[in-house]
Amino acid sequence: MIAHRWGERELSNRYREHVYVTLKLYELDSAHAEREIEVYEHLKRLKSCHAGTVLVRTVLDKFQLRSTDGSHFYQCLIHPPLGMSLFELRNRCPRKVFPENLLKPTLIHILLALDFLHAEAHVIHTDLQEKNIMLNIEDESILVDFEEAEISNPSPHKVVGDRAIYYTRKMSIPKKHGRPVLSDFGEARFGSESGTYCDDVQPFMYRAPEVLLRMPWNEKIDIWNLAVMAWDLFEQGHLFYAQDANKQDSDSHHLAEMIAYLGLPPREMLGKSEYANKYFDSSGKLTKLSTLFPQPMSLTRTWRGLAEIPRTSLEGLEGNLQGERQDNFLRFIRKMLQWRPEDRPTAKELLSDPWLRSP
Repeated sequence: MIAHRWGERELSNRYREHVYVTLKLYELDSAHAEREIEVYEHLKRLKSCHAGTVLVRTVLDKFQLRSTDGSHFYQCLIHPPLGMSLFELRNRCPRKVFPENLLKPTLIHILLALDFLHAEAHVIHTDLQEKNIMLNIEDESILVDFEEAEISNPSPHKVVGDRAIYYTRKMSIPKKHGRPVLSDFGEARFGSESGTYCDDVQPFMYRAPEVLLRMPWNEKIDIWNLAVMAWDLFEQGHLFYAQDANKQDSDSHHLAEMIAYLGLPPREMLGKSEYANKYFDSSGKLTKLSTLFPQPMSLTRTWRGLAEIPRTSLEGLEGNLQGERQDNFLRFIRKMLQWRPEDRPTAKELLSDPWLRSP
């Protein structure tokens, strides 16, 4: 691609100064790019004083690029630079999990960002995951070091066709980590002002029950998503694996894990999902496997034969806390892991949770 186009474009004076920015490229007609730009422009128009505004990534500008042969066009977003993601930070921690005294402030910041998005901006993120939450850079010396290292010892690269692919250089560890910032709005949707949605969203393991059961959903899917991500940050192992014996994504195995932790879903909820009758009968009980698969098999086997409900519980899996601290943490997680979206608290309500606010 023609990198020098950046210098040829007439930009405002602030971009002609020596400042550090991050460039994010999309295919020009990408739906992800269109959604992300729409959300960023909407957030910019709000001019909100909410504490969560500084915890959501911003866009400074945008422009377009074309490939050298003119066959491809790209949309480029200009962002303030951010540091490592929560995924990278977790992998630097002992045992590759967050300690409790790091998890709590991290979740408080994410909840502030979500409260702003849900209550004021009416935006549903739909894609909360460790790699989409990055740390703000308060120590700019790591950017200076990065620049000087690239000048003195350029990153290795290989040429494929008409493009050069560069090895990613890692930043040095800052003296102090900044606050977590929620980023990547390529899957975001506008919330309550636009009603509810039914399309398939969220990372597979993080999907809320209403998404899995093809039901209408709203901003409460972000709350379920946060609970699962919080668990994965704090515990060794995922809360949900949602895979069959061949390591393939599996709705039935995902549902089986949910049932193990939460019990059967409410009957009235299942009545709102046409997809639910694949797994449950009209009384809300598990459907026999023989009705799901026409091929001959034992009629004594139930749906659990397809995806056996694990003999496990949140209490049995939690391995970092004891006594009252464990009880309070699990109570916090259970608030968010509710079958029915309306039973989950808002981000603002969760901010006053006793475990989250305890020393």
